[in-house]
Amino acid sequence: MQLQAQEGLLFTYRSGLSSRGLLAWVVALGLTAFYLALYFTEIFTPLALALGLPSKWTLYGALYTLVMIGGGARYLSKHGSSRYNRVRIGVNVAVQAVLAFSLPFAQSKLGAHEFYFSYLWPLKIEYLYPATFVELPIYLGIYSVVASFVAVPILTLRYGKRWYCSWVCGCGALANTFGDPWRHLSSKSERAWTVEKITVHSTLALALITTVIVAANWAFGATHPDFAAFGFEVQRFYGFFVGAILSGIVGVAVYPILGPRVWCRYFCPMAALLGLLQKLGRFRVAVKPDMCIACGNCSTYCEMGIDVRAYAMRNQSFTRASCVGCGMCSHVCPRGVLRLDTKGAAHARLPVLPSR
Repeated sequence: MQLQAQEGLLFTYRSGLSSRGLLAWVVALGLTAFYLALYFTEIFTPLALALGLPSKWTLYGALYTLVMIGGGARYLSKHGSSRYNRVRIGVNVAVQAVLAFSLPFAQSKLGAHEFYFSYLWPLKIEYLYPATFVELPIYLGIYSVVASFVAVPILTLRYGKRWYCSWVCGCGALANTFGDPWRHLSSKSERAWTVEKITVHSTLALALITTVIVAANWAFGATHPDFAAFGFEVQRFYGFFVGAILSGIVGVAVYPILGPRVWCRYFCPMAALLGLLQKLGRFRVAVKPDMCIACGNCSTYCEMGIDVRAYAMRNQSFTRASCVGCGMCSHVCPRGVLRLDTKGAAHARLPVLPSR
């Protein structure tokens, strides 16, 4: 019964690694030290070169992929009874191994422009910086625009943000796999929800403003040196604060203390954009009426801090902008109360069978 129900909860909270015990703090401090060294020193560069890798970032990509593979194997050993989980984690690992590591590595070896197909604006904000965009081959420039502004809205309105946040994005994939032991640590409080709505949309606004300022700097900076200096500072600040501090150090290092989706929940501009689209689309968590026994498994294992039990007890199917559609609430429900549904609000209110 460790896969589901109360015995699984007891096992989770007894583990020193996953219950904010001493071991968890040691891991968090170790991850913090690793990311500080990665971003602000060159200590890993000699090792990368010795291994025949072009940079410390390629070494980091290799480590990232290996950690995800190991985390995915662990996750499936616990939750692999669900076909949804097996396929989702398989896609996570494949996208990371092929699109986010092997392909860019091969491009660098061939002297071509490294390009990460699985990262889109505003998460990969620099792909729409004019100086970067004009250097891309035409087909990559077209891909960046079409994927970001055509494919993303269509897919999100139809399937919710899960297609990206829980299946494609490398940040989410690391949380799905390596971060799984800490998913229950995400705060379910109303205060956390309030903070989340402010911070994540503020980061999206910052990403949009930064993109506009950098574009204006590229267009007019040559004739307005004061504005050019301001534009470069804005770009540098975004790269440092959002790209390094929030997505790297805070986003991963705090897994053992605050849960695996701190970056996704509180700061990711892509998650904010997709969440707004999700609220307009067809995706719902459907609730089977009058079946909830208030065990709390769904809320406990929600990595995005959603109090799913409160909705289930009210027989209320729902759409939350933060939901990444991981399906864990459905997976751990002992009575099959919950289901991920993409057939619209009217259908979501009907009794449905669980997704198993």
